[in-house]
Amino acid sequence: MRWISILLYAIGAFGSSVSAQTASYQLKTRYPIPGNQGWDYITIDSAGRRLYVSHGIRVNVLDADTGEQVGTIEDTPGVHGIAIARSLKHGFTSNGKEDTVTMFDIGTLSVIKKISVGKGPDGIYFDSGSQRVFTNNHRSHNISVIDAANGEVVGTVNVGGDGEGAATGRNGLIYVALEDKNEVAVFDPRTLNVKQRIPLTDIERPTGLAFDAKNDRIFVGGHNKIMLVLDGISGRKIASLPTGAGTDAAGFDPKNHRIFFSNGEGNLTIIRQRSADDYVSEGSVATQPSAKTMALDENTQAVFLPAANVISTPAADPAKKPTKAIVDGTFGILVMRNQ
Repeated sequence: MRWISILLYAIGAFGSSVSAQTASYQLKTRYPIPGNQGWDYITIDSAGRRLYVSHGIRVNVLDADTGEQVGTIEDTPGVHGIAIARSLKHGFTSNGKEDTVTMFDIGTLSVIKKISVGKGPDGIYFDSGSQRVFTNNHRSHNISVIDAANGEVVGTVNVGGDGEGAATGRNGLIYVALEDKNEVAVFDPRTLNVKQRIPLTDIERPTGLAFDAKNDRIFVGGHNKIMLVLDGISGRKIASLPTGAGTDAAGFDPKNHRIFFSNGEGNLTIIRQRSADDYVSEGSVATQPSAKTMALDENTQAVFLPAANVISTPAADPAKKPTKAIVDGTFGILVMRNQ
């Protein structure tokens, strides 16, 4: 995922439902965060009740229940994501502009060390089975592998593409969406071998990915307003449903059997899993344009989405991109809860 630096500020009410049963998620509150830097991923430590928010050159750490500012992790240039290895009391940030990962103590938020990884580290995630952290490197088109206990790089996964959303399946393998390849790569987190490649013929630029480990089901969405349900073993297509534009992240709630896709156009798509092979849309809830990434709280089922008011100024030269500026005082976290 790239820093969010586009779209205008707006908060709406519920979007229209395309099914008879609509999930009753609503925007309940907003946690303000000072500063006008760009942002990308947000991560929740459900057990520790903390939110980790990438914010340009730092990570803001918030109390997940109150929005209170707990602290910051500084000097993370171009930070994209945060991974938490709670059992080891370590956290990790992917610093895209520096080709490094910052390893920190989740109790004190103090930096332990910086780790050199592949070029352009973007998404970052922890696999509890292997006790390893993985960074999706966009400029070197591979995945760096870090021992979460000591912060040492132990290898590289040669996926040959730009990884986005990732999740671990019941078989212990990791599934990662390759945005530039329109496929899901499946690799072993211990041997680092790519075991399978699942083509996504109906998805353009896949980004958001979640996994139902009980039923071996992959949920993946991209930039063409479509999500797919795939068999995690065979790769067989099971279902296809519409989403919003600019999908960038996904989540799965196994307790209530719901799949979420956050869309940059300003809504949250909610899909109900009625069985392993039966899915129905519960409609879309309006969030805010620019709210394209999300974190799902496994304890409360709340959805957290970073967003801001961004002003676009056209360039004098029509061939050049407009200038984007985040308005001071408008960055924060939208908190969506089911009522």
